[in-house]
Amino acid sequence: MSVAIVTGAASGMGKASAERFVAEGWRVAALDLEPAPVDGALAITADVTDMAGVASAIARIVEELGAPTALVNAAGVYPPSTLETMTVELYRRTFDVNVLGTPLVTQAAAPHFTEGAAVVNFASIDAFVPSPGQLVYCASKAAVVALTRSLALELAPRVRVNALAPGWVDTPGNRATGRMEAALASVPLGRAATPEEIADLVWFLTGEGRGAYVTGETITATGGSAFR
Repeated sequence: MSVAIVTGAASGMGKASAERFVAEGWRVAALDLEPAPVDGALAITADVTDMAGVASAIARIVEELGAPTALVNAAGVYPPSTLETMTVELYRRTFDVNVLGTPLVTQAAAPHFTEGAAVVNFASIDAFVPSPGQLVYCASKAAVVALTRSLALELAPRVRVNALAPGWVDTPGNRATGRMEAALASVPLGRAATPEEIADLVWFLTGEGRGAYVTGETITATGGSAFR
């Protein structure tokens, strides 16, 4: 049976991705700072910025579930920032979670990957079309795109590595920003994506027999707003 590891699995797109793997009959490790309430998944509490903690978590997953076939790096934070409001602490926290966490988890999992395994990193359309008031977040997601390309080159041909760059997704966190409804006025499809629609793309990039010739790419899913 195939094994998937999903970080940031306590809510939003990470949770939807973990639930999709469970529905497909995979063994799933749902990793987050808080226990991830994903029915049918092994909940793992870990901080993706803690190298020793990540290594311990991956070792437990391999021991209890087996070697991973898929890794989804969905853990992320998105505090607002501008040149005026940015602080060193905000910068480091954003880059630690959004950027450092990606290679740390991948590094710990890589020796255990099955042949033909796949990694999906969560970037954002803000890596390409920056949003106002998201100075540090935009930079962190651009870094994830670059990391994805480098990891794809390094881990080929045994492992494929791709990224997703969603636009607005209807999650509790995005609704809490107070900006989503106004932003949707400029989206050609007229709505936000659902977390489950993003999970469909994760499944395409990782599921057996799907996306098998795609690596080093970043797939955007913005309802058409990215090309405007």
